[in-house]
Amino acid sequence: MPIKVEIISPEKVLVSRDVDMVVMPGEEGDIAAMPEHAPMMLLLRGGIVTLYDGETPKERYFVGGGFADMTPTRCTILADEAVPATEISIDEATARLEELTEAWGAADKTDVARLEGLMAKIQSVQAEIDAGSGNHS
Repeated sequence: MPIKVEIISPEKVLVSRDVDMVVMPGEEGDIAAMPEHAPMMLLLRGGIVTLYDGETPKERYFVGGGFADMTPTRCTILADEAVPATEISIDEATARLEELTEAWGAADKTDVARLEGLMAKIQSVQAEIDAGSGNHS
């Protein structure tokens, strides 16, 4: 019995299909959604969502944060940004990381909210670079 997965970015629905399992990057660690999973809402960090047919990983998508809504029959991922892992541009992500690192260096170190926001973005872009690097090896 499969689970229906949808990955939705602000631009479009990237995925809408049945899979056997979805592994996603939760804020507190990776989590798997499978049929009959207890209902749950989950904050996502930047990282890779992997879709499985049986025990075989079939598709990978980078998400730049967001949240997931899991039920026993469905997993809906509302991502801040999402792209197939095969379409990640290492050069673009590296340029964004450099800009964020410069912004971190220039930021007022007493502005905790700004620092936390920048750190979350830096970690997300680093996860994107790591995900893209895995596609080119």
